[in-house]
Amino acid sequence: MSGFEANFDGLVGPTHHYAGLSVGNEASQNNRDGLSNPKKAALQGLYKMKALADRGFVQGILPPQPRPNLRLLREVGFQGSDEQVIRQAAHAAPQLLSAFSSASSMWTANAATVSPSADSADGKVHFTVANLNNKLHRMQEAPTTSAILGATFADPRYFAHHAALPQHGDLGDEGAANHNRFCREYDRQFFVYGRRASGGIAPVKYPARQTLEASEAVARLHQLDPRYTVFAQQAPQAIDRGVFHNDVIAVSNRQVLFCHEQAFADQTALLQQLAQRVPGFTPLVVPASRVSVAEAVATYLFNSQLLSRADGSMALILPQEAQEHAGVWEYLNELLAGDNPIADLRVFDLRESMANGGGPACLRLRVVLTAEEYQAVNPHVLMNDTLFATLNDWVDRYYRDRLTQADLADPQLLREGRDALDRLTQILQLGSVYPFQQ
Repeated sequence: MSGFEANFDGLVGPTHHYAGLSVGNEASQNNRDGLSNPKKAALQGLYKMKALADRGFVQGILPPQPRPNLRLLREVGFQGSDEQVIRQAAHAAPQLLSAFSSASSMWTANAATVSPSADSADGKVHFTVANLNNKLHRMQEAPTTSAILGATFADPRYFAHHAALPQHGDLGDEGAANHNRFCREYDRQFFVYGRRASGGIAPVKYPARQTLEASEAVARLHQLDPRYTVFAQQAPQAIDRGVFHNDVIAVSNRQVLFCHEQAFADQTALLQQLAQRVPGFTPLVVPASRVSVAEAVATYLFNSQLLSRADGSMALILPQEAQEHAGVWEYLNELLAGDNPIADLRVFDLRESMANGGGPACLRLRVVLTAEEYQAVNPHVLMNDTLFATLNDWVDRYYRDRLTQADLADPQLLREGRDALDRLTQILQLGSVYPFQQ
C-alpha cells in the first residue's frame, strides 16, 4: 500500500508572544520579553503553506488553541469573571498567565505522532496526541489537539485516535518532532528519544523531553511491527547545546536521512543498522568541521522540511537564517551540486516563529495518506487560493500587530481571540472543537 505525504501546518494564534517559556530552547530563551507581531507571524506561516501548495505539495492547516486558558487559571486559584481571573493572574502570577496564554500549539510537529496505515496491523492511520508534560505552557494542549485532529481526520474507517500518554515524566512524549519514517514507500518507523526512564546516559544542562518508554508505548498503540521499528537515542551532548528535539538536528524523507554527525548516540552503529533495514538508505551527514552544532541550532539548518517532488528528487525547505549564515549556505549549495536526491533549496522568512524557537519543521505535522484516506480528510482545511485569501483577510481582521507580556492582562485580547477562533471553526468547518464553544 503506497502513500504520499501531506503536511498540516499550525496556524499561529493571536496571543503569540515572547516569554522565554521553553528551557532548553535557546531561541526562546534569548528573545524573552521581546516585542512580537502575531499578525506577521500568522501571515508568514500562511505564505509558506500557500507557496508549498502552489508547488504541488499537499498542504493542510491546523487551527490555534484558545488562550489564555481560563480553565487552568481557575484551577490554580483565580476566581470570578473571565476578566477578573485575567487581571488577578496578571497581578499575582504573570508567568502563569504567560504560560497559559502561550501560542505554542502553532508548532504542530509536537501535536502528535502519526503512523500510516501501511505500517499498522489494523490498516488504519494512527494518531497519538503528545502529552508534552516537560513544559507547563505545552502540557495544556493535548485535549484541544485531540478535538482538532478528530474533526480533521474524522472517518473511523481510516483513522484511529489515541489519547495522550499518562502525564508523568517517565512517559514524556513530544510527538512527531522525535519521529521519522524511512524507505521508498514510507514503511519503516524511526523513533528518537532523549533518555531512558530506567536510567542510562542523559543530558546534564537541559532536560531530555522524550523518553524511550514513551516511544515504545506509542509504537504499541499504533500496532507497529517490531521488525520494522527502530529506537535510537539522541546525543545527550547535543541536547545540552540546545537541540531540544530531534528535528533540530536531523530530518528524513523516504530513504534519506539528513543529519549532523553529532546527532545521535553511537551514531556509526545506528547508521549501519539503518543501512541494513532501509533499502537504498542514503545518509547525508554534515560534519562538525563544516557546521557546528551551535551553528545548526542558530540557523535551524536541520529544522527544515525535506519533501519529495514529482520527478523523484527532493526539495529542502529552509528558514531565512540558514541562507544568511555564510558557512551554512556555502555547505548547502555544495550539497545541492552533489550526487544526492536534494535538487532544490527553498527559503522562507519565518522570523516570528524562529524568534520563539520554531522553524519550518516545527510548524508542520506530517501525515502519510493513501488516495482513499486523503478523500476522507476534512477538505475545508486543505490549502487553496480561496482559503488562502479568506485566511489572510481573517488574520487582518482579528490579529494585533504588536504584543508584549503586559498586553496579556487586557481582557479584550481574550474576547478578540474567541471571536477569531469561533469564526475560524466556521471557515474550516470543524464544528465546536473549543471549550468556550461547548
